[in-house]
Amino acid sequence: MHEPRKIIIDTDPGQDDAAAIMLAFGSSEDLEVLGITVVAGNVPLSYTSRNARMVCELCGRSDVQVYEGALGPLERPQVTAEHVHGKTGLDGPVLPEPTMPVNPQHAVDFIIATLRREPAGTVTLCTLGPLTNIALALQKAPDVMLRARELVMMGGGFFEGGNITPAAEFNIYVDPQAADLVIRSGIPLVMLPLDVTHQLLTTKARVQRIGAIGTRAASVMVEWLEFFERFDIEKYGSDGGPLHDPTVIAYLLKPELFSGRDCNVEIETVSELTMGMTVVDWWRVTNRPANVRFMRDVDADGFFDLLIDRFARL
Repeated sequence: MHEPRKIIIDTDPGQDDAAAIMLAFGSSEDLEVLGITVVAGNVPLSYTSRNARMVCELCGRSDVQVYEGALGPLERPQVTAEHVHGKTGLDGPVLPEPTMPVNPQHAVDFIIATLRREPAGTVTLCTLGPLTNIALALQKAPDVMLRARELVMMGGGFFEGGNITPAAEFNIYVDPQAADLVIRSGIPLVMLPLDVTHQLLTTKARVQRIGAIGTRAASVMVEWLEFFERFDIEKYGSDGGPLHDPTVIAYLLKPELFSGRDCNVEIETVSELTMGMTVVDWWRVTNRPANVRFMRDVDADGFFDLLIDRFARL
């Protein structure tokens, strides 16, 4: 029996964030969720906090503490994505409002305190939204943040371009200054970009398999996915939309599903045209040292098999 890997999930739920949190909860033998920190992103902080607690309660995990973090980006005006996720961020099924309280400790202080308390190299940071909370923690306690085992993020895009501007992926675009701080921090980084997530389409057949699990959590997830994918089906003309955030958890559970390489990645923070672009030196044309393990391919069927297997354990 191996010890479960300790993780902190930093998130801005979002239907696909909900799927990532559910994947982690369905994998309790492998992953111990030390806490969930929320950030403004897909929707404002009041909604991301509500949504994280709603997912905890749906999964019967109100024991997991939720901590509220940054209200908006470090320097830039706030950008949100209600056009994708709906006004609440979890539009679709009607669920009861959560009754579990928010932990009064600030998310940034929780992250720092946890990394200080746990043995160095044992806590993995899983970021599903803008990197503001992590950047604030780096500004406050850079030495402590280097105790993280690694940071696995959903963010960026290179060969696929952007999804909020032609050049930028949403999580990076919302707070490029934060992403830049994190990329330069020295924490071991794994990036799961649009290049990977656009291969993971919630096709009708895959969504039906989730529905066939027959549990309350699975049926709610189907409704979330059906709401969430309508925007991407229209945008990309595909059968189903890409499922972004669960890639972070899937990577921790089964890294062999993914392939990529160690690259230098820089974040554009100056040009308004390409603000938030992840500039990936995939072809090693610079002498800049590799600072990110950048994923490019994924076994889509293997990913959905894992997702469905773990959802069925909830």
